[in-house]
Amino acid sequence: MLFVLRRLRGARQATTDDSDGALIERAQQGDLDAFNLLVERYQRAVYNVSLRYLRAPELAEDVTQDTFLRAYRAIDTFRNDQGHGFRAWLLRIASNRALDTLRGQQRRGADSLDARMDEDDSSWEPEDFTETPLQFTERGALSAALEDSLGHLADDQRLAIILADVQGYSYEEVAEITDVAVGTVKSRIHRGRARLRVLLVEEQAREHSDNPDRQVSDAERG
Repeated sequence: MLFVLRRLRGARQATTDDSDGALIERAQQGDLDAFNLLVERYQRAVYNVSLRYLRAPELAEDVTQDTFLRAYRAIDTFRNDQGHGFRAWLLRIASNRALDTLRGQQRRGADSLDARMDEDDSSWEPEDFTETPLQFTERGALSAALEDSLGHLADDQRLAIILADVQGYSYEEVAEITDVAVGTVKSRIHRGRARLRVLLVEEQAREHSDNPDRQVSDAERG
């Protein structure tokens, strides 16, 4: 996956200084090659957040492309303090676009958001090649339950959980991305986690109710 904007004729060659600040400064001067280096550097982060929010690879790709197009058109508005805050700025654009896309899908009653993600993208934890097939199956079921439950959270809670618990950003980074106070981020994550626990317990109860044989199996293993 590579979202690179088409180079303009006569674009400058890259220099040895490829720090965010230097690349942004050159991009603000019209250097598309410099901006493309920023795209390569941050496209995975933008895509991952979009994918977790939308749960549909094709929509996440569209949001990622749109995010960088919007960022390029608005690059002059970014206050370049040696590149500080650029990733947060990109992820703020991406999260807003993902939310707009999600609401648009919901208004149209589309079911594309319920499509399962590719297996390589659906795990909520690193793959352990020492685990048994049974452990792998149970981990996959938990991953699916988490993703389904995540979709039932309020928008602000879902984004905070995705950024902090899935993508691993600090509370301070999440606050910068979502443009709210750190205390607000902590509150959203606390409420989101509490809601997720309730949803997961309810899902587990439904599974045991629908599959009594599994209850016996679980008891035997315990």
